[in-house]
Amino acid sequence: MMIPEKLADDDHPLVRETARRLTRNRQTSRAKLRALFYFVRDDIRFGYPNNGDIVPASETIRLGVGQCNTKATLLIALARAAGLRARAHFSTIDKEIQKGIFPGWAFARMPDELSHSWVEVELDGRWRRVDSFINDADFYNAGKRALKERGWMTGFSISCENGESDPEFNIDEERFVQMGAVTGDHGTYEDPADYYRSSWYLNRPGVLTLLIYSLVIVFANRRVERMRRSCRAGLCCPEAEVEA
Repeated sequence: MMIPEKLADDDHPLVRETARRLTRNRQTSRAKLRALFYFVRDDIRFGYPNNGDIVPASETIRLGVGQCNTKATLLIALARAAGLRARAHFSTIDKEIQKGIFPGWAFARMPDELSHSWVEVELDGRWRRVDSFINDADFYNAGKRALKERGWMTGFSISCENGESDPEFNIDEERFVQMGAVTGDHGTYEDPADYYRSSWYLNRPGVLTLLIYSLVIVFANRRVERMRRSCRAGLCCPEAEVEA
C-alpha cells in the first residue's frame, strides 16, 4: 500500500475549516484543545476503516470513524490547524486491547503486539500526553461494563492495568484509556506517515492480509455498534456472544 508523504494534513480545507469552527471563540490553547478533543472522541466514532492506519486526517473527518492511530492522526492535524504544536508518539501495544471486539478466531490469529499511537500536545511549555480520545463515550461506557462483567483488566479497547481508565479531557493528571496495555516505545514522529514508512511499523499488511482484514472488520464494527446502541438504550452491555 502506498503511504502518502503526509497523513496529518492540517493544510487540507476540510481540516482547516473544522478546526476553525470548533475553536471559534476559544481564547486559550487549552480551551481550543478541549474542543478538538471532544470532537475527535465523540463525533468520530470508534471503528475500523478499510485502509487500516493509512488514512489522512481529512478522510477520517469524512468517514466519521476511526481507531487509535487514525484518530491520533486527526487530532494532530486539527491541533496544528488551530495553531497548536502536536506530534505522534508510537509504541507497541498488547493485542489484549482488542479482546472482545474481534471474533475469537480472528483474535487468536493476531500478532501478540501491534503498532499503536497516542498524541502529545505542547501546553504551558511542556508536552502533554493524551489517548482518551480513542473511544467515543457510548462505546467506552459499554466497554467498561463489559470488562467489569467478565473480570478483565484489558479488552474492548480499554486497559485498566495501570489503574482506573478515564475517557475525559484530563491531561494534567494524565489519565488514559489504553496506556496500560502499551508494551514498548517507538518514539515521537512529526507525521504518522514517517512511522509507517519505518521498519518499526508492525501493522503492515500484505495483499492477502488486507483482504482478510477488510472482511474481519465488518464483524468487529458491527459488534462495536451493537455495544454502542445497547449503551444508548441503557443496557451496557448485553453482548452474550462476545468471545474471550
